[in-house]
Amino acid sequence: WRLAHLIRNEYYGSFAAGLALLSAKHVVRYKEVIAKETFEGSRIVLEALINSSVAMGIAGSTRPASGSEHLFSHALDKIAPKPALHGEQTGVGTIMMAKLHRLNWRKIRRVLKMVGAPINAKQLGIQDSLIIEALTIAHKIRPERYTILGDRGLSWEAAERLARETGVIP
Repeated sequence: WRLAHLIRNEYYGSFAAGLALLSAKHVVRYKEVIAKETFEGSRIVLEALINSSVAMGIAGSTRPASGSEHLFSHALDKIAPKPALHGEQTGVGTIMMAKLHRLNWRKIRRVLKMVGAPINAKQLGIQDSLIIEALTIAHKIRPERYTILGDRGLSWEAAERLARETGVIP
């Protein structure tokens, strides 16, 4: 979202962005509780989801909680014969997009694994080639929404390298 603001002068709300980030940090902080699959863990996830929804309401769009990782998930929805759950696909997408943003994608991968979420194509039940294809077309899902994928998206080679380097495909 901040990238779209810098490159395309898109509206960016720092308060809404901070609220969305707080939601993510809340989940990471309580990952061990969430992993136990108890009522308390469910409550923590629900708090984060509600907080994220409030951030979107403040921003007037889904931007605070929806970027390139969601475009990747929607691309999979279009091309996979049997897509996985949206949140699971988005989690795997987050691993790869974090690497593009030069964030700590390994930590994201560890947290997802700890809470029992899929971290690769096999666990999603999606062919490796479809992961790569989704990465190459994701930027076309909402072309008006600028993300780290840019206007042209990733080449097949860049997409394959990204998926392999993050362990999403072998």
